[in-house]
Amino acid sequence: MANIRLISSSSVCAANHKKPNLRIDLTPWDLQLFLVDSIQKGLLFHKPKPPDNEELENTNFNSIINHLKTSLSRTLDFFPPLSGRFATTEHDDNTVSFFIDCNNAGAEFIHAVAEGVSIADIIEPIYVPKIVYSFFPLNGVRNHEGTSKPLLAVQVTELVDGIFIGCTINHTVADGSSFWHFFNSWSEISRGLNCLSKPPLLQRWFVRNTDCPVRIPLLTNEQLYNRFVPPLLQQRVFHFTRENIAKLKAKANAEIGTNKISSLQALLSHFWRSAIRNKHLDPNEEINYRMLIGARQRLQAQLQAEYFGNAVQTGTVAMKAGEVVEKGLGYVALQMNKMVAVHTEEKLMNFLKSWTDSPKLITMDSVVTNALVTSSSPRFNIYGNDFGWGKPIAVRSGPGNKFDGKITVFPGEEEGSVDIEACLSPETLQGMANDADLMEAVIN
Repeated sequence: MANIRLISSSSVCAANHKKPNLRIDLTPWDLQLFLVDSIQKGLLFHKPKPPDNEELENTNFNSIINHLKTSLSRTLDFFPPLSGRFATTEHDDNTVSFFIDCNNAGAEFIHAVAEGVSIADIIEPIYVPKIVYSFFPLNGVRNHEGTSKPLLAVQVTELVDGIFIGCTINHTVADGSSFWHFFNSWSEISRGLNCLSKPPLLQRWFVRNTDCPVRIPLLTNEQLYNRFVPPLLQQRVFHFTRENIAKLKAKANAEIGTNKISSLQALLSHFWRSAIRNKHLDPNEEINYRMLIGARQRLQAQLQAEYFGNAVQTGTVAMKAGEVVEKGLGYVALQMNKMVAVHTEEKLMNFLKSWTDSPKLITMDSVVTNALVTSSSPRFNIYGNDFGWGKPIAVRSGPGNKFDGKITVFPGEEEGSVDIEACLSPETLQGMANDADLMEAVIN
């Protein structure tokens, strides 16, 4: 498949930088992500049609690029952290603290062309083609590099008949909710809105009596430069309709005589069971399912939906491989339900307090041991991102934080449907493709 040709690269700053001295201290939720990769998500669109239905000339596409740059600049007025950089303060006790210096150093904007690549080349293959990773900027850049690298980078890649807008945001600055809040806001400004429907709340939230800034031990060279190298992996997007998800939910609840199990818990349990069946593990081997649990709705008195930053907690279900396979969908989903339920306000607050006393940074090596890890959410507003030429037709993620077992959940294009982007070994994915129990619920 064709390579990517770079057309231009430039820095985009906020159009009206009103808070040049704004400093934003980082919370434990933010700081724990310093050693992993950025968030990388992107949207695929049909190429806009000119009014006269003639072929879209380069000059016309350049006007689209200029429009996106201008609207991005105006959007950064509302999101000053994204045009800033990290700054550090070293302390006498061999600790360091970090904050976002909203200095308007600028976001990166790249215009590229994937010559000969069409929309069909991206969405029709069974496995996500590797060229998709080339649609994202700042590949291989980890969050701690935000002292010198942009905290936001955008790449607009022109296809034969489409446009892919790939966005990379430093994960220490934003979680998935904040990522899509920014993306939604940019599309609003691009459509001509003068103000945002949901302005972000920029002030970081800390547990009462937290010493700010939060200090962490000085980072060692081994921590900064040790790179996780995943094995050979492939990605496939599995599509589940609203009707099939409802059937899974009904089945899970019926098996254990309850109505507690949610649609998402039933779906993820169904998917986990298939993955474990096709990994052919020792039945007595302990395995984990980890998922990111949103804290905004669990700390409603302190956090609003528009809170801009990280507000997620990792929850883990630990079971033996044999239990996952043999005990049924309902049993597995119930364990997931119990795990989510224990993440109360008290548990979240205790985590933040204890982390401040004893900071522990997440590394890829610590995440990937015998685990499936789910990120993102089917509740994010992905298909509402209309930049002025129609809604997207697909969403894909970049290479950041990918390993054998990374499961990314997106809303499907049809209301109530869900897409699961699974990053697994080729052998596991092939086994799942032949798994009748799984594929009965999948729309190819």
